[in-house]
Amino acid sequence: MSPRVVRTIAEAQALVGQEIGVSDWLLLDQQRIDQFAAATDDHQWIHTDVERARREMPLGQTIAHGYLLVSVMPALMEQIVTMPTLERAINYGLNKVRFKNPVPAGRRVRLRSVLVEARKRAGALQVVMQNTLEIEGQEKPACVAEIIALYFLAGG
Repeated sequence: MSPRVVRTIAEAQALVGQEIGVSDWLLLDQQRIDQFAAATDDHQWIHTDVERARREMPLGQTIAHGYLLVSVMPALMEQIVTMPTLERAINYGLNKVRFKNPVPAGRRVRLRSVLVEARKRAGALQVVMQNTLEIEGQEKPACVAEIIALYFLAGG
């Protein structure tokens, strides 16, 4: 599926309340989990110790960090929407994040986004997105996060 194109604040506002799209699947393998652990100094064994997880974790394997799930959302969002007039984007914050289901190493996830709010703020388009990170083959999502971002578009 091609990304949805949004050029103006008015175009974004017309999409409020709608599902914007769904990304491709992304593999969260042990290598990615280990790289995230190295980058964040979060080496808790449930994420990085494959042998111990095999013995002690309910699923018998390591799981992705919750913040890794949140951190892949911007890249997956780029598959969902494109803004040809975008000059820069800034993460503004999170209203609510819930980690609902662990993602075992080696599973694939994808992002489903609904535009909750779009308004002009500080010369930018401020959006609130309800992002749901789904796990392939599972009904219960891994993470649901309400993300706030500022998009500075050429021409305001």
